[in-house]
Amino acid sequence: VQLQASGGGLVQAGGSLRLSCAASGRTRSSYVMEWFRQAPGKEREFVAGITWSGSSTLYADSVKGRFTISRDNAKNTVYLQMNSLKPEDTAVYYCAADQTRVRVDPKDINYWGQGTQVTVSS
Repeated sequence: VQLQASGGGLVQAGGSLRLSCAASGRTRSSYVMEWFRQAPGKEREFVAGITWSGSSTLYADSVKGRFTISRDNAKNTVYLQMNSLKPEDTAVYYCAADQTRVRVDPKDINYWGQGTQVTVSS
């Protein structure tokens, strides 16, 4: 499966952005979809994940209550709605896919999209 992320940009603290990740290729498989991020000089970290049906989601503590992950399987697209953004949310955001379950360790991810830059100014 190929993943294409978009929607990043520059926003002021307190603002909102919505990231999208479109999947192509072997999209008939029921993939778990996830978002990770990597700030300069830091390791890539888990942000959010959603099961195929959308019935189950998981969030990193740092984004709970501010970010919402969702998906539209008809469009093979997963979204990350980011509200109340903080400067510490500045990072390159990556979408990812797994065929079985949500994985919080980036080392366990097999499918990555290219990143999209999110910059939050103070």
